[in-house]
Amino acid sequence: MGWLKSLWQLLRNPSSKIPLGVLVVGGGVAGIIFIGTLHFGLAYTNTMEFCVSCHSMKFPYEEYKESPHYQNQSGVRATCADCHVPHDKYFTGWLDKMWAKIYAAKDVYHEILGTASTKEKFEAHRWTMANRVWDKMRARGSKECLHCHNFEFMDFGTQDRMASKRHKKAIEKGEHCIDCHKGIAHEEPDEPEEDEE
Repeated sequence: MGWLKSLWQLLRNPSSKIPLGVLVVGGGVAGIIFIGTLHFGLAYTNTMEFCVSCHSMKFPYEEYKESPHYQNQSGVRATCADCHVPHDKYFTGWLDKMWAKIYAAKDVYHEILGTASTKEKFEAHRWTMANRVWDKMRARGSKECLHCHNFEFMDFGTQDRMASKRHKKAIEKGEHCIDCHKGIAHEEPDEPEEDEE
């Protein structure tokens, strides 16, 4: 801890040994390195490779590969981060993204514990995990969905009659995508039965 005290003294009295300019430039370089590392770290944690590196994520990944978000007629692929990480702009969006990353740290904890390490364990927790994601999406107004699927840009004339009718009704009622489109990328869990007493 002596080095920390020495550094503090040096910063409080910079002219004693090191010119102030050297400290400012050094601090600037350190800041650039920190921000660059943070940026690339965040970018890497948004990759599919990172998301499926945990053993417990192999189950939802296999389901996702069978969904239209993985392969479709338009050739557009939504990755894990497209649906599970906020895309808002500006500082508040960055804060939302950072909060999502901090909140996701619980997944590492549960990976270490083996909470969902087998298909059986995963299925036992599927309802709780799905509801947690649905609640988050509902609270954010399905913003992650609307990042790609915007009501304003939909051509209702090319949708089948039922989809067009439901989308128009959803706009009128202020409903969220997740209210109708649960299970679009992952298998929708069965609601657990209440224990009869």
